[in-house]
Amino acid sequence: MIKDFEIEELQDGWEIVSIEEDADLISGLRPKGGATDEGVPSLGGEHITSDGHIKFSDKNARYVPKEFFKSVGYKRVEDNDILINKDGANTGKLAILKEKFSPNITINEHVFVLRSRKIFDQKYLFYWMFSYLGQRQIKERITGSAQPGLSSRFTKDFIVLKPPFHEQQKIAEILETVDNAIDKTDALIKKYKRLKQGLMQKLLTRGIDENGHIRSEKTHKFKDSPLGRIPEEWDVLTMSDKRATIMVTDGSHFSPSQEQDGKYLIANIENIKDGTIDVDSCKRISEKDFEYSKKNKCKPEYGDILFSKDGTIGRSIKFTGPENLVVLSSIAIIRTNNYILCADYLVQYMQSQNITSQLHILSGGSALKRIVLKDIKNFLLVIPSIVEQQRIGMILSQADEVIEKEEAYKAKLERIKRGLMEDLLTGRVRVNDL
Repeated sequence: MIKDFEIEELQDGWEIVSIEEDADLISGLRPKGGATDEGVPSLGGEHITSDGHIKFSDKNARYVPKEFFKSVGYKRVEDNDILINKDGANTGKLAILKEKFSPNITINEHVFVLRSRKIFDQKYLFYWMFSYLGQRQIKERITGSAQPGLSSRFTKDFIVLKPPFHEQQKIAEILETVDNAIDKTDALIKKYKRLKQGLMQKLLTRGIDENGHIRSEKTHKFKDSPLGRIPEEWDVLTMSDKRATIMVTDGSHFSPSQEQDGKYLIANIENIKDGTIDVDSCKRISEKDFEYSKKNKCKPEYGDILFSKDGTIGRSIKFTGPENLVVLSSIAIIRTNNYILCADYLVQYMQSQNITSQLHILSGGSALKRIVLKDIKNFLLVIPSIVEQQRIGMILSQADEVIEKEEAYKAKLERIKRGLMEDLLTGRVRVNDL
């Protein structure tokens, strides 16, 4: 039994190989004076994403002079090279360069290139290194706590299971097919989010009339307001105006002890995920602490807006349950006056550029880590008629549903990929059987 890898039996034709017997490990260099604005692209740890991709763009581009590249040409990056972040906070992060984006590419001193000489398909080797089997070995070899890093000897006794070459290719092909589906879904999600942002900008500044048309100053009357030009029939109110809200408060400033079998929950901003409360991640508390928090108005009701005010500021959701939950002070509870302000409209408005701009003014342009209730109560809201709010809320909610559907599909593909990696890379399932 190969205990380390939880494999009861090595499959026919498979071998256990130490990667140092086959692969070259190439370390990069940086010229004196550092990177330049033009020349040969130079890849570093900042170009390696957590999902195994290389992202080189105008925003993070780094180059080295052509003369320097010629002097270190053996550090040239090729198609399907595996790049490994060798030091810093992201030590061990890795990616594969499936296709070169420039004829010549090199690496800086913070990156290794891992390249099989003969016996491994590069894509198979990447998926092995990216799997929990490879990641576990990488993490075991990281040294240092203040300045973590991998030495050039980390490949010593680094175990890889080696199927026959044609089987390696088939495994890599299957996993890459799932990866491509994930990438396409992710691109769709980003596209839909951009479209929604554009739609929000139009609907929350111009609105939609009774005929379903977005207003313009050519066809409708507009007026000046503290938030710019808005339709004539709209109002601007502060969050504290009782015509708009009937309560703006925050959660408990008392942090109850965890009760393992408690029937009641308490949430903070870390428990707000994907537009809802992640119940499973919430801390369980006693009935006594729940009732104390409830008495202090820390229990949201159905339809309340929850808005994060500490740490990650500006997250907002419409609360739909559960009933046995209270929130901590990092979350503000906003309860609308349903005759004047619709919750479905407000939750979208709280994610809009209008609120982002007001937060930016509060921060003075610097990173904002915390706001107080007074700040939230002073937020300016544009208030269309309740009927128009409902129309706007419905349209933007439908856009959210499309995005959530694609995000759920992406999560499903990622689960499939994890399962396939575990089965295929250990030989538990043979590609010949698929």
